Amino acid sequence: MQYREFGRTGLKVSPLCLGAMNFGGRTPLADACDIVDRALDVGINIIDTADVYGRGASEEIVGEALQRNGHRDRVILATKVHGSMSDEDPNMQGVSRRHIIAACEASLRRLKTDYIDLYQLHRPRTDCAIDESLRALDDLVRAGKVRYIGSSFFTSWKFVESLWAARELGLNRFVSEQPPYTILDRRIERELIPMALTHSIALMTFSPLAGGMLSGKYTSANPPEGTRFADTSNWRNAMRISDPIVAAADRVKELAAQKETSVAAFATAWVARRPGVSSVIIGPRNADQLEDYLASLDVAITAEQDRAIDEIVPPGEHISPFYQTDFGDFGPNRHRW
Repeated sequence: MQYREFGRTGLKVSPLCLGAMNFGGRTPLADACDIVDRALDVGINIIDTADVYGRGASEEIVGEALQRNGHRDRVILATKVHGSMSDEDPNMQGVSRRHIIAACEASLRRLKTDYIDLYQLHRPRTDCAIDESLRALDDLVRAGKVRYIGSSFFTSWKFVESLWAARELGLNRFVSEQPPYTILDRRIERELIPMALTHSIALMTFSPLAGGMLSGKYTSANPPEGTRFADTSNWRNAMRISDPIVAAADRVKELAAQKETSVAAFATAWVARRPGVSSVIIGPRNADQLEDYLASLDVAITAEQDRAIDEIVPPGEHISPFYQTDFGDFGPNRHRW
C-alpha cells in the first residue's frame, strides 16, 4: 500500500477509504465486519461514515467491527454531521452549535470510541453562519473529542470563506473536503481542485462509479430489475440514466477491457490518480465488490487512455448530473443543500 499525504496534517492515508454507507442497510453486521477486516488487512487505514446513514446504524456497526478486531488505533475514523436524526425535533439536524455538539456525543457512543479522527460537516447551510459551526467544532477539538475537522459538498468559495473565518477568529480550520468525483462528472476540476492544491486541503472524493453507472451492470437506459436505477418513481434516477450516459459508460468499459480489468476498478483507479486526490471513498456492499475496488490499486492509466477519457467527458464538464451541485458556482442551487 502506497500511503499519501492528507493535506497539511502530516497524516498518511491509503489511496482508498472504506465508506460505510451501506452498513446497517444492505450490508448486515457480519458481512460488514468481514469487509472491515479485509480492508484493514490489505492496508486501508481510513474509514468514513456519517450519523445519518441508517440514522446511526452505520456508526454502530463500524464501532462494533473495530471493537471486535481491536484495531481502532490503526484507523483514521471519519464521520459526518448534518442530516436529520429525528422526525419530530427540527433542531436534530443542520450545523448549529447545539446540534453539532449533541451529534458528536452521540456519534462517539455509537462508534465506541472516545475520539473521532475527522469530524466533517456533511453539508453547508445557508441558515447558519460558518463561524457558528466552526466555534462548536473548535471546542470539540480543544476538548480532545475530535482530532481534525473537514467538510463535504462545500463549493470552493464556501470553503475559502471557512478558512478566512477560522483565521480571523483563531479557530481550528478545515483540513479536508469531501466532494463527488467520477469520470462522468468532473466539475470539481473547475475550481475545487485548484483551491485544494493552493491551500493544501485533502480531498476525499466519493462516488467514483457515479452511483453505479460505471459498475458495468447497465447496458441500456432500461436498467435491470433490482438495480438502483430500476426505481423509475425516483425522479433522480430518470435524470441519472439516459442513452448518452449509458453510451459514455460503454466507452469507459472499452478502456477497462484494454487493461483487462473491470470498469469499476478502472474508474476508481482513474479518480485515485487525479491531481489533488488524497483518498477515494469506496462503498462496497459485499466482499466481491470490495475485491473489485481493491483491484484498482494495480491499474495504471496511460496517457493515451487519459486523452480518451477527455474525449468522453472533457475536463471540468459532466455528462451524468449525479449530484445537483455545480462546484464551479453556487448558482441556482444555493438553497438546495
